[in-house]
Amino acid sequence: MIGKIRLGLKKTREALTDRLAGLFSRPSEQGEATLEELEEVLLTADVGIETIHRLLDRLPKESRSGGSGLKEALRQRMLGLYPPPPPKEGPPPKPWVQLFVGVNGVGKTTTIGKLAAQRVSAGQRGVLAAADTFRAAAVEQLEIWSKRSGSELVRQKEGADPAAVAFDAVQRAVAKGLDFVLIDTAGRLHVKHNLMEELAKVHRVVGRALPGCPHQVSLVLDATTGQNGLSQARQFTARVPVSDLVLTKLDGTAKGGIALSIAAELGLPIRYVGVGEKVDDLVPFDAQEYVAGLLA
Repeated sequence: MIGKIRLGLKKTREALTDRLAGLFSRPSEQGEATLEELEEVLLTADVGIETIHRLLDRLPKESRSGGSGLKEALRQRMLGLYPPPPPKEGPPPKPWVQLFVGVNGVGKTTTIGKLAAQRVSAGQRGVLAAADTFRAAAVEQLEIWSKRSGSELVRQKEGADPAAVAFDAVQRAVAKGLDFVLIDTAGRLHVKHNLMEELAKVHRVVGRALPGCPHQVSLVLDATTGQNGLSQARQFTARVPVSDLVLTKLDGTAKGGIALSIAAELGLPIRYVGVGEKVDDLVPFDAQEYVAGLLA
């Protein structure tokens, strides 16, 4: 069975396949010319130049068997960008509090809804916090997802303090013994200082509701924005302690190589990728499947 990540990379793979196949079929003595063209190919997939240099540096010395050796060496380099998953520890804190941040339109609310539905399907109970109090449509969208997933919703009037909404949601989850709290926040431009400070406030206030939380701060990035997503990530990580990333709309771009640059330049794990509209199209990121999808 072909995995969802590989299917989601279809547009990227179609843009790369013919050119990569030609490069990998060349004899090893054409190494330098091959690497120059390989750099161009990776750029078209929106792999950042620093990441490309890291992938290709001294690569010919590692590939002594012509094209197939080059492909395998590149595959190993790509996989090496991703740290091994951490060892599993004991049961997670209850409730597990997860804060979602990102700019406008990246798919935070939809990601929260899908993740809530998956958690409830696994037997958990939780609450969604509508801390995007500036857009009525965002609250309405989250309300739809709360009903669809069977989760509770905490909301306040339009324009209310987002930190207060998040605080109330955590308190309710604690009082009811719920398993999770997923906090939606307003999409904000990463260059708007006051909005970024407000996000830091939400993070602080949540910790007052339950010491040690939020346990997870997920930055949601739109894969179709390519390298601009890296700029966004740097700004967000400077204001709040981002723990991991969610990469949405991977199926809608031919620039799927951005996930390589994210690993190389940010050092943050990608937890989930969005590869479609259905609830089960939000899938855990798998580096092996991702690299296989690029190089197939």
